[in-house]
Amino acid sequence: MLTSSSAPGAEYAPDEGPRQNLGALLRHVHLSGPLSRAELAERMNLNRSTIMALTTRLSAAGLVRERQPAAAGRSGRPSLVVTPAADRVYVLAFDVAVDRLVAARVALGGEILERRVAKRSRSGPDLDAVVAVLAGFGRDLHRNAPPGAVCAGAGASYCGMIRPGDGMVRYGPYLGWVDQAFGAELGEQLGLGLPVPVGNEAHLGALAEHGRGAGVGVQNLIYLHGDVGVGGGIIVGGEVLDGEAGYGCEVGHMLVNPHGGRPCSCGARGCLEAEVGERALLAEAGRPDGLFGRDAVRAVVADAGRGDPAAQRALARIGDWLGIGVANLINLFNPGMLVFGGMMRDVYAGAEPQIRKRIADHVLPVSRERVRLSVSAFDDDTTLLGAAELAFADLLANPLGATALPGTAA
Repeated sequence: MLTSSSAPGAEYAPDEGPRQNLGALLRHVHLSGPLSRAELAERMNLNRSTIMALTTRLSAAGLVRERQPAAAGRSGRPSLVVTPAADRVYVLAFDVAVDRLVAARVALGGEILERRVAKRSRSGPDLDAVVAVLAGFGRDLHRNAPPGAVCAGAGASYCGMIRPGDGMVRYGPYLGWVDQAFGAELGEQLGLGLPVPVGNEAHLGALAEHGRGAGVGVQNLIYLHGDVGVGGGIIVGGEVLDGEAGYGCEVGHMLVNPHGGRPCSCGARGCLEAEVGERALLAEAGRPDGLFGRDAVRAVVADAGRGDPAAQRALARIGDWLGIGVANLINLFNPGMLVFGGMMRDVYAGAEPQIRKRIADHVLPVSRERVRLSVSAFDDDTTLLGAAELAFADLLANPLGATALPGTAA
């Protein structure tokens, strides 16, 4: 399973090895920002002398910095504040959606320092073009890093089914990617000596929201991501549920309309993404066949808000089908939170009443009494930040070993 970022308040046994404690401490300041030594001691269940030893080692490696608190406010010696070395350590994050390509330099601590964006045409299998654009962006971002900065890793999010371990896209709907060696090709053309692990966009989005977004502290979470279709990331007990071979949580292909359902890209009919995805919404709103993309979806939501009857009817119908899917997921997994991201963020904004009605009508009372509905905390950057967390994974697992990775900016 993909391991999710540790939630604030997680405890670490005092007899854990130094490497695990170093990684745990670095993860806390990476996800939560500046924390005092006293706060870290409480979170990690370690004494202050151990925390001091850990922060000293991480500081010597250039991964954290320590400073006096802005205002002591209490008598006695104030506890030093530990901050991530955001100006020195970064990763390269890549996000491949149906209509756009994004690359970014993301600092330790999660801040997006610089980005590049390009349109992606819906013109069929385009591995070579995608890799060429992203590799060029990545090299440019790397060159722009300040002298002495270290690239600690790279990671990519892709809108399809990814084989764990080697970044192979087994199936990418809508543009016909089948068994495409995306991670290996991108790593080779990037030319920095860095492997590029790849994750499913919704799985990575779930990790981002759980680690530093809307779902911080929620151990059981469902993330629904809309691009053209619908993807899902499900976190159970703090870990992403990825299935036997890594292809789990394909919630977009959950059957919701078996009688007369719309045709789906997978070959079936009545799948959730066929009933609530981009094509369904635009068709219900009577938009021209040649109109597509995020702007077109957002235009329907905006028109509905202004009182356009066709747009309102479309959102009501789409929201009803989405509510059925959400109700099924809540009954199955009893999450503490369900987060809407990507295009689903916009659809939820316009169809919340229909979704909540389906939950009220069809979810078991004991399952719905605690579940919260939310939109993603990062707008369109959720999956990009998920890719960044994938890139930071080795550093957070072994902070002192990973700082020797190639990629130091010239």
